[in-house]
Amino acid sequence: MQVPAFDTQQLVNSLNTALVMVDRSLQIVFINHAGEALFETGAKQLLGHPLSDFFMPGVIDEARLRAAIRRGEDFTENEVRLVFRESRCVLADLTVSNLSTQDGPKLLFEVKKIDQQKRISRENLQHAQHYAARELIRGLAHEIKNPLSGIRGAAQLLEKELSAEHSEFTKMIIDQSDRLRNLVDRLLGPNSLPRLSWSNLHQALEQVRSLMRFDSDTPIVIIRDYDPSIPDLHMDQDMIQQAVLNIVRNSVQALTDSHVDNPKIELVTRVERQMTIQGRRHPLVAKIKISDNGPGIPPEIKDTLFYPMVSSKQNGSGLGLSIAQTLINHHGGKIDVDSRPGQTEFVLYLPIHRKESAYE
Repeated sequence: MQVPAFDTQQLVNSLNTALVMVDRSLQIVFINHAGEALFETGAKQLLGHPLSDFFMPGVIDEARLRAAIRRGEDFTENEVRLVFRESRCVLADLTVSNLSTQDGPKLLFEVKKIDQQKRISRENLQHAQHYAARELIRGLAHEIKNPLSGIRGAAQLLEKELSAEHSEFTKMIIDQSDRLRNLVDRLLGPNSLPRLSWSNLHQALEQVRSLMRFDSDTPIVIIRDYDPSIPDLHMDQDMIQQAVLNIVRNSVQALTDSHVDNPKIELVTRVERQMTIQGRRHPLVAKIKISDNGPGIPPEIKDTLFYPMVSSKQNGSGLGLSIAQTLINHHGGKIDVDSRPGQTEFVLYLPIHRKESAYE
């Protein structure tokens, strides 16, 4: 049986795994198409350049790589965070292998991006957490509201029987009952359905930017990078504005409290294609990225960030992100978050519907 001939270069370029080869001086000498996609640039801009030129300082452990070449050692690392020069971050599994060639020893990097799997897993966990938290709060709200109504009613009746000098006590009971009821209502979040209309996403973002200009004593630069090709969305503009406002306010608070140099917030919009949200595939999705250069989210609250009453702020209510998530869920969207010291990104995804299919 004759084995069919094949082009080795074509075979390597057809792989989904990024392959990057470097020589003993750690300069790139080979890269396949998946590798070019990983670096988001072409082979001409990569070949002959040191690997470290494309990453933030400290990402590439050159001493370890040189030792691996010298000793002929291979190694594998899982969930490696690759931070590129433009601050783009990729989570990947990495395998480094030694190769012997006519031109001397080489290191071959096999890089498998795992961002998508992690994102899907995080989205499912986040959705389950949000659902469980809301069901718990609904149950607690029922158990709290009924006794509160009785306490308030009894205080009102008692107020009629007491003298004026004692009415201040019944008034205190009524006021505190109202305060607790309002707190429960805020914990439940917005329960009204969105009032959908065709609206410009950037108008909502500009409203948030205008509001935040006067919301902090600290001068914070808000940078805009909008994609003008995003069409009108079928959305409740007030709800989307509130969701973005809650996140931006958190960023402003973090920047103010941490006293970072040159505090800034970036509002970026883009179009994503073929994205699955809440189990449904969407051809086009509007992406809103809200990033800041603050201290990052404390590790101890990362996994419960969208729970009500979870906050890293001393006087925070912990309701802003929970409400933002509910508002985005009402639109069939989702929120992703990635944070590390010096960079926190919240990314909101909203499906883009065609006008003729929005009412189907």
